Parts: sequence; structure tokens; C-alpha cells
Amino acid sequence: MVGTATILLRSATAILALLSNVRAAPTLYACTGNGQCPSTNNTHSELSKRAVAFDYNANKVRGVNLGGWFVLEPWITPSIFGEWSSSKTVVDEYTYTKTLGKAEASSRLSNHWNTFITQADFNAIAQAGLNHVRIPLGYWAVAPLGGDPYVQGQLDVLDKAINWARGAGLKVMLDLHGAPGSQNGFDNSGKYGSIDWQQGDTVAQTLTALQNLANRYKGDTDVVTAVELLNEPLGPRLNMGGVQDFYSKGSQTVQSASSNFAIALHDAFQTDWSGFGGGVDNVMIDTHQYQIFSPDEVGRSPSEHVSHACGLGPQLASTNKWIVVGEWTGAQTDCAKWLNGLGKGARYDGSFPDSRYTGDCKGKSVGSVASLSSDDKNNIRSYIEAQLDAYEQHTGWFFWTWKTESAPEWDMQDLLAGGLFPQPLTSRQHPGQCG
Repeated sequence: MVGTATILLRSATAILALLSNVRAAPTLYACTGNGQCPSTNNTHSELSKRAVAFDYNANKVRGVNLGGWFVLEPWITPSIFGEWSSSKTVVDEYTYTKTLGKAEASSRLSNHWNTFITQADFNAIAQAGLNHVRIPLGYWAVAPLGGDPYVQGQLDVLDKAINWARGAGLKVMLDLHGAPGSQNGFDNSGKYGSIDWQQGDTVAQTLTALQNLANRYKGDTDVVTAVELLNEPLGPRLNMGGVQDFYSKGSQTVQSASSNFAIALHDAFQTDWSGFGGGVDNVMIDTHQYQIFSPDEVGRSPSEHVSHACGLGPQLASTNKWIVVGEWTGAQTDCAKWLNGLGKGARYDGSFPDSRYTGDCKGKSVGSVASLSSDDKNNIRSYIEAQLDAYEQHTGWFFWTWKTESAPEWDMQDLLAGGLFPQPLTSRQHPGQCG
């Protein structure tokens, strides 16, 4: 597989699980400082040399997602959805804004946008040794459609965020997380349910959103180094020829605004991306790695989770394009409240349909890192270290996510405070797990 983008990253059971899910011995290299590492990718023939404000050949991406900020997810901020916990009539940002109406939704969401993530968060992210943030955004923020209930105002806060990142020395990947019609049917696309992207004018509307986004930030490429064209298009349920055509047109659209943007392409849950992106400069593949969204994966032992993570390292390293693991977690369970959708249970304790009991979710569904058992703390720390070692064998990573209200396995800020996320990032309590 050397010299191709063929990466066996998901089992067939994991892909099947995604269709029903509302969510979703290598050599290690010493890196120091804020992501400064020796280049390990000299044989990756398709890596671009055109100037971008971050050297993705020589330095490792060490980043975090700002999930739940501009695109709501019930499990990240359950308090926002609490009043519908019994009726289950509000399950995503679409039904939230539709139910409240534009005036009330605007008032509530404006408060959320201005308080959930602040300049202090950007400073804390930089102080933890990270060098990137990935910021999810819905199409409705940049190219609203008539008849949609969504509200706007996010971009004023995003403008501030770009300046906060600049002041903190962070780079930004802007991620189009939701497309018209929904590209995956997950609640994190803005609208849970059917997958209607690629129907009617939805692809053209998505390209307009990308054009507006790129034009708005083309003067900020000292900070905004990458644009992700679309988060998690569900390839097994889409026309993949159409996805690749969209990726080609989207790349041209974004880079026509500025050639200084790198282009991030989610792998669409496919395993072979060899030859993709030809003729486009600064292409980066984004793959998301979770080991919890199928009964077999969530049933793995802690050591099996570590072994699987380590096995990804050489596969990533053999890829001839930049490749980041754009989402991953410390969680070895899907216990976080509403992770699988508002009102839905967990595979880990058998409360999710067609799952089987693996263990108890007590202490993992809601709470803090401090309240986790000593075994859970040790297992999470070991698992995080293994993933860091594996994912830095190529371009790097973005942890999901920086902040939650009550999901301890997923909350990087809390994991850092609890000593479960390494500080410095190269520190190891479990050295040599990946060989």
C-alpha cells in the first residue's frame, strides 16, 4: 500500500453501524514545542510544496475541534435541549430553530455563540501545546436558504475567533459540517433523518456556501490555512462519483478565492483514495477514527482498543497525501448522554437497539473526569497516548472535542485538567505501546 491512499480504516460492521447511527510496530518521531517535528514524509510523492501559512510537510498538526459551537449537538450541550428530553420533538439545530422561531432562536443561540467558546479557550488551547483548531460550521451561516428555520449571526463571532486564533498563534481549519439536505442524516449535519444532499440544487448550494466562506476569509490565510469541503458525507449512501466531482469543483471554488488555502477532503467512509485530488494543490485527506459505533468495536478490551489504534499508524504513514485524523476521542464507550441521539441509549450497556451488554455506563454517561474510576482513567490515558503515537506518523490530528457540558471521555479541557491528556503532548506514562 506504500505510495497510495488505500487505508483500511474501518471494518464492514463499522460502516454498517454508521448507516443507522445518528452521529457517526512503527517508528515514532520526537517532536518538541508547538508541533515542530522533523519531516517524516519525504517519500510521499503527492505532498504539495506550494506555500501555505503552516508547513504540513515538516510540522505535525496537533489540534482540537470546537464542536457544538456553531453547529448544535445535543450530547455536547444537553442543557440547550433539556426542555424537550421527554417529548423528543427537538433533536438537532433544524428542529430547535423551527420550534422556537427565529426571534427566540436568535436570542438563545447568540448567547450560546458568545459564551460557549471565548478568547480564553483559544489561549488555553495554545497553552496546552496545540497549534490548530477545527471549527465546524453549517451552510446556513454563510448561504442561508429561503424556507429554512436556521438563524444567522455566527459569522460575527467567527470573525472574532479568527483574531483570537491569530493572537494565540493558532491555525484554523474551517469545516463545512452541514450541507443542504444533509450529507449523512446525522444530527451533527444540522438535520437528523433522511439524506437528501445530491438531490435538486443541493450540491450547487453547497458550492455557493464554500465560495462565500472562502471569499470572506481569503484575507486571513495567515490563520485560516485549510478549508474542509464537507464533513462526513456518507459514501455508502451517496453517489461517490458525484462526491468526487463535488470535491473537484469545491477545491477549485475555494482556491479560486485564494491559492493559500489547503483543501481538506473527508474520506466519506471509503477505503481507497489513491489518485484522488490530481491537479489540486495542497490536498489533505481527513479520516475520522472512533472505535465505539458498532457492537464489536465497543466490545473491545482496553488493550484491543490500543492495539487497533497502533495498527493505524503504518497505514497512515504509507499515504502519499497529507492525512489528518480529523476526529478521534479518548472514549472507549458510547456512554455519553445522547451521544447516539437525543433520548437514545448506549451500545456499551446494551440500551441501544440491536446491541449487547459490555459494561456499566455509571460514571461515564454524565459527570467529570475527576469522577471516573481509577481503571477508566488509566485506560483513557493509555488509549490517548497510543493514538497520539499512531496519528503523528503522518500529518497529525484534531481531537474531538475541546469542551462539553458533561461528557468526561470526550472533553479535552477536562481531560487535560485531570491529567489524562499528556502534558507536554510528548509525555508518556505508557511508552512504547506502538512498538
